[in-house]
Amino acid sequence: MPSGSENGYSVDDGYSIVVDDVSVTYRTSVEGRPTLQNTIRRLGRRERIVREVEALKKVNFRIKRGHVYGVVGANGAGKSTLMRAVTGILPPTEGRIEVKGRVSTLLSLGIGFNKELTGRENVVLGGLAAGLTREEMADKYDEIVEFAELEDFMDMPMRTYSSGMYGRLAFAVAVCMDPDILVIDEALSVGDARFKKKSFERMKQLCDDDRTILLVTHAMGTVKKLCDRAMWLHKGEVVMKDRSKEVVKHYTRFLEVNEDDELTAEEL
Repeated sequence: MPSGSENGYSVDDGYSIVVDDVSVTYRTSVEGRPTLQNTIRRLGRRERIVREVEALKKVNFRIKRGHVYGVVGANGAGKSTLMRAVTGILPPTEGRIEVKGRVSTLLSLGIGFNKELTGRENVVLGGLAAGLTREEMADKYDEIVEFAELEDFMDMPMRTYSSGMYGRLAFAVAVCMDPDILVIDEALSVGDARFKKKSFERMKQLCDDDRTILLVTHAMGTVKKLCDRAMWLHKGEVVMKDRSKEVVKHYTRFLEVNEDDELTAEEL
């Protein structure tokens, strides 16, 4: 059952993100296969059926500046839809979203990269798209390359990169842009164990610098270690919001029963 409204809070109260009663409904058209009778009657025209999908239903939460907030839930829970709404990619059907500060996003590793361009060219374009000047990008370039550990590959087309190299560069670009808010969707899964550890430490450094992180992940250990608080989404609705360890405990217990079961907050 969704939690209560965040109405009355705003980013002026020390929050980086305020999401108030947000719903997102997709409208998709499905073509029904006509019967012989309908085909004759409609002269072969197909009937279009419009179906509405409620991806999010009255979602509420707020994140204080400098905190890490985790979002967990099974596939299809609405997590990625929520991330897109928060970053302004997808406007909500209903409700209010307030975000204060420059947002760097890792909704999909390397989104916006052109595989035919070199790593160097993509880094510059990514920085310019994030609002940095060419001078600022020049100052950041060496830091990005060093973090990604791709010094010998930056002048090669990105179509020659492995998926791990691709992801490491995308992650480096996002975290080295000095964002006020970093939105991450499963990005910490990139790279080997050593790079994951370095990525985790960079997240902690951003928090120490009073930056805000919104993290979507299936890695419960990461949620417990990195997040102050967390939210559990199930079929577009908020089941639980609490300290990260409490949310992980109840969510993990639920997964051990049946991911497809209906669940409300009263059942926890």
